[in-house]
Amino acid sequence: MIVMNEILELLGPAGAALMILSCFALYFALRNGIYLYLVGRDFKCSFHDLETRGEEYLQCLCRSNANPLVGIITAIVHTHAKHSNDIRAEVAYMFHRNFASVTQGLAYLRLISILAPLLGLLGTMFGMVDVFSELSRTRAAADPAVLARGIGEALMTTILGLCVAIPTLVAYYHLNLKVRGFKIEAVEHSYRALELCGGSCPGYETSAPAEATDPRGTARMAS
Repeated sequence: MIVMNEILELLGPAGAALMILSCFALYFALRNGIYLYLVGRDFKCSFHDLETRGEEYLQCLCRSNANPLVGIITAIVHTHAKHSNDIRAEVAYMFHRNFASVTQGLAYLRLISILAPLLGLLGTMFGMVDVFSELSRTRAAADPAVLARGIGEALMTTILGLCVAIPTLVAYYHLNLKVRGFKIEAVEHSYRALELCGGSCPGYETSAPAEATDPRGTARMAS
């Protein structure tokens, strides 16, 4: 407890806010990274032998929706067969629905990477104001060693802000590239699935509605 109080006294309110932001950044980076890794691993295990599995692949595609990428391809095959002609637009829409939590987590990572250096600079400005305010209260000549120590302590929040922002920004771009790679794979596998199933998914086939018969028309034809 004493150590925490010393750290808070050294860093100030801005430093404490940066410590909280670093915890949130670590949480979002780990959560999204582990989730995307598991999704990609399961997707590759499901479709690693696409060319040879044939009908088994189609059945897995149309019946399995546990993996969000599988669900996207299933929906693409269904909607493309029914009404849509733009697969890339459908993939973008389905990604927005199936990966909403990942998109939100990436937005938070981006926001933290922007806020962290600004908070660090704000903490430095507060520290500099405190240093010069303390010097203005003392009528004796300013000790250069004391002044240097105060400025060094004020710059600690800037260093902390950069230490939070840089890895957060790296994690954001790494995960963003992985999501873009998933979109490309979804488009490629959607085209391949449409080729294999001929534009319709077995799991979504529905019987056509029977045509209504007109008794009067039947009677006329009989006559």
